[in-house]
Amino acid sequence: MNSKIYAVLITVFISISIQAQKLVPVANGWSNNSVNVTVFRKNSLVTHRDTQFIAYYDPDGFLTLGKRNIGTEKWEINKTQYKGNVSDAHNSISIMADGNGYLHVSWDHHGHPLRYAKSKTPYSLELTDKLSMTGSHETNVTYPEFFKMPDGNLVFMYRDGQSGRGNLVLNSYNVQTQEWTQLHKNLIDGQGKRNAYWQACVDNKNVIHLSWVWRETPDVATNHDLCYARSEDGGMTWISSQGKKYTLPITSEKSEIACHIPQNSELINQTSMTTDSKGNPYIATYWRSQDTEIPQYHIVYNDGKKWNNLDLGFRKIPFSLKGVGTKRIPVSRPQVMAHIRGKSISLYLLFRDEERLEKVSVAVCKNIKKNKWKIQDLTDFPVGSWEPSYDTELWRDRNKLNVFVQKVEQVDGEGKADIEPQKVYVLEID
Repeated sequence: MNSKIYAVLITVFISISIQAQKLVPVANGWSNNSVNVTVFRKNSLVTHRDTQFIAYYDPDGFLTLGKRNIGTEKWEINKTQYKGNVSDAHNSISIMADGNGYLHVSWDHHGHPLRYAKSKTPYSLELTDKLSMTGSHETNVTYPEFFKMPDGNLVFMYRDGQSGRGNLVLNSYNVQTQEWTQLHKNLIDGQGKRNAYWQACVDNKNVIHLSWVWRETPDVATNHDLCYARSEDGGMTWISSQGKKYTLPITSEKSEIACHIPQNSELINQTSMTTDSKGNPYIATYWRSQDTEIPQYHIVYNDGKKWNNLDLGFRKIPFSLKGVGTKRIPVSRPQVMAHIRGKSISLYLLFRDEERLEKVSVAVCKNIKKNKWKIQDLTDFPVGSWEPSYDTELWRDRNKLNVFVQKVEQVDGEGKADIEPQKVYVLEID
């Protein structure tokens, strides 16, 4: 590793208690678009007990898996038998380890039949042949995401349909029977007129939290409104933040609006959400208020009584979201993490911005009641069109932050850049 190019900035703000410890190299990966580093990957990294798994497309477009013991730098890498259409940045890889240590993998979807396999044995990097889950609504899959429940069971979500016209499907995996069940074929129903772009998380109380924006057409400019629902029974029934039961499927008319945001607000879709240890949800995204041309990062959160909107307000340069396909955007979609210390709640926002020379950056707020943020760069090299994804299980279980990092270039509207394959790293942050 060239230390002049890839050294990690270890100069830190001691007052915000965050330090970039180590940048661990893995191997070269595909980098001519953002398919390896989209924010909606769940997950790029995942830890089960003391084993951390990683997934990415190699320079030839093959689905590649790796694993290591936490705390070490030696990776075991396996180039699988499966190849993806890496020219389409939607076709990301999602992985999750179940409670028995089996790795579940889904990849290469943008309106395609389900592509799913699992490891042949616990902790193995060798995958089975392609598998069906339930056989229902598996012909038009986009945005597959796995989530692990505290009991070791899994939830799998994906869009059935297309941009501007699609439904949310939810499957549940039982580690004891090793079988999938479809709980909902259209949990959030676009009614043939629109679709929900969603993000989800699972807290340590076994509650699934789900938020989304509505899009009226394939044009990203028609995104609007931030909505919310949660399930306390593994995804079967859903309620609002006030405990009101939804009649399913959830439609635009029934949705609880956590924050009203009109169309043409540069509202991005598919961002991230998390909870604190009390189970309060936090949703990170960005949009432009009506009195400004500058999109800002926002965190919309519920304190147990009402929804609140934090405008981080530190961006200076305007931009506009219009059109279809994967966009070349000067900022990344963010990831958010929350941590309770005594009576204070600290928030951490991972992002990338051209204003900060496209480095991996973190904004930290020590007390959300004051809404004062300090920003720190975690690399001294640019990461191009990178968006953050991290090891959600390692954070939830141990409060340790491991981030998937790779420099990539995204050409606007599903274009393909022409750069040399770039190194995949894991950035370990204390």
